[in-house]
Amino acid sequence: MVEESPGARDRGTSALANALGEAARVIAGVAEGRSLTTELERAAEEGDVPRAALIDLTHGTLRCYGRVQALERCLAERGGTDPSVRALLWCSFYALDSGRYAVYTVVDQAVRACALLGQHPAKGFVNAVLRNLLRNRSAIEASIALDEEARWKHPAWWIARLRRAYPSEWERVLEAGNGHPPMSLRVNLRRTTVSDYTARLATAGIAARQIGRAALLLERPIPVDRLPGFRAGDVSVQDAGAQRAAEYLELAAGQRVLDACAAPGGKSGHILEAAEVRLTALDADAQRSASIGRNLTRLGHRALLVVADCTGPATWWDGALFERILADVPCSSSGVVRRHPDIKWLRRESDVAGFAARQSAILQALWRLLAPGGKLLYVTCSVFVEENEGVVDAFCARTPQAQRLPLPQGAPAQLLPDAEHDGFYFALIAKRP
Repeated sequence: MVEESPGARDRGTSALANALGEAARVIAGVAEGRSLTTELERAAEEGDVPRAALIDLTHGTLRCYGRVQALERCLAERGGTDPSVRALLWCSFYALDSGRYAVYTVVDQAVRACALLGQHPAKGFVNAVLRNLLRNRSAIEASIALDEEARWKHPAWWIARLRRAYPSEWERVLEAGNGHPPMSLRVNLRRTTVSDYTARLATAGIAARQIGRAALLLERPIPVDRLPGFRAGDVSVQDAGAQRAAEYLELAAGQRVLDACAAPGGKSGHILEAAEVRLTALDADAQRSASIGRNLTRLGHRALLVVADCTGPATWWDGALFERILADVPCSSSGVVRRHPDIKWLRRESDVAGFAARQSAILQALWRLLAPGGKLLYVTCSVFVEENEGVVDAFCARTPQAQRLPLPQGAPAQLLPDAEHDGFYFALIAKRP
């Protein structure tokens, strides 16, 4: 008989089986190359598992990249296991590690989840694997202790890149990527002040502190519908690191500004809150571009919205040069992996070079649209040097008019993820007259 671990709590019986089964379907889809967002949308349409339970199991399991796989390799001797059963084991390992459930409940409900997945013959196998883990936990932990992927919960190639790039900080970056993201707000300074909005939060029982010009860090994440004035446009949810983009652009009234990869519109909204500029918000993805309009409508702002590829200006550009360009380019998203834990499962090392090539093409195309004396801000949410300094240094070396400028207040180009913000890279480049 499996004993209940000290302090563990039983969060339900059949509800947990349903949650484990649906989470296994989601995780199996991610393991096959589909995005977590796509799989969660499917689960919401097809199932009735509470979203909070599904988010906990799926995000927790995906954050444990390497560890759950190492446990499976150590425990599951049978070859050719069905993908959904493998995913069920991964989710069950996370559920046991989390301490949210009585251990006997996890074992029992994982076995029941086999039937929900149409995998009745796997019941005995799943039961045996989980009971083996609980009986021999110390020995099993010792057997995977030297596995770097199990220790750091990231792919080996990812760990190696960070170790080379940040010899004194790579461990901190990996640990941040395994954690829960902070929730930061951007106060709309056209409507209110940071101090006034902080007081409104306090009245609503929400603790927050200021960490930037318009940025507030919540003590703990909450649903957006609890935020006072959110629907009225008084505040937006935006990472404090991302909020630096509009500040670094050094905006002024009347400027012609291009947000070249604008979806979902967070930085576009901030640009329009910062100054009375003439903004063109551009994105190649029609579906994601719709969110730009919704965000700007909520904030009460207007911009020219264009659906087009920024590397093909002949299809959308009117020939008038821009004084400011924000190039928040597609990237590996390695600096925001704690928000999107499927990234660790979906990315391949070869993807980094592909992103760098695409980023270089975007930078080259947008440079033609920048007015002499104008400034372009290159931004990624990556911590990989190849997408950041590698791209910018190569561009400046081959472009005589390009002048790399220091960021305001001497801020570092590479912002590594921590308790207050995600990981970002910023490079401000001026075009010499």
